[in-house]
Amino acid sequence: MTSTPGQDSVAEGAVHLTDWLTTLVSNREYGDLAQLRRVSAATAAGFRAGWYAPEKEKREVFEQVAFLFAVYHRGVGRPVRGLGGFGTAARRIGRPGSRGPDDPGAVRLVDRIVASRRVPWRHLQHAITRLRACEQQPPSWTDLVVDLDQWNDRKARIAYQWAVDFHAPTATGRKTPQKGSST
Repeated sequence: MTSTPGQDSVAEGAVHLTDWLTTLVSNREYGDLAQLRRVSAATAAGFRAGWYAPEKEKREVFEQVAFLFAVYHRGVGRPVRGLGGFGTAARRIGRPGSRGPDDPGAVRLVDRIVASRRVPWRHLQHAITRLRACEQQPPSWTDLVVDLDQWNDRKARIAYQWAVDFHAPTATGRKTPQKGSST
């Protein structure tokens, strides 16, 4: 898929946002990270996260992803940039031997996220919290900004792509065996 200049500027801003956020963790700037976790309060750190947005209308996505980053990094000493898209990351939710599509809780959570017409911030927070609790990598923060910026773009089909990635077969070409399965 070709990108437009607007998407390129969002991607560039997302890279800078991720760099700034990882620097906060590396430099142990816990006060700023705590400010980012305050959902209802307007904070200097929250405003700064929004500065990385290329347009005023895109600030909320940048601020909210900074919030999710701060939620994941609560009490974490080393920054985690994340790995892959959200659907792939959601496959890591659950217990060993029962992750992703094999974990009923993960399936319900992803179903709620991808069924939402508006960006499902609360469900995303729950997913990030679950990844942290499972000691698993979060999605790429940069990719998350870009995806959420396009959430309502019918051509981008972000929710659909997340669902496909979540339910994708494993590297062996088949789904992980279900509990009690003979394969």
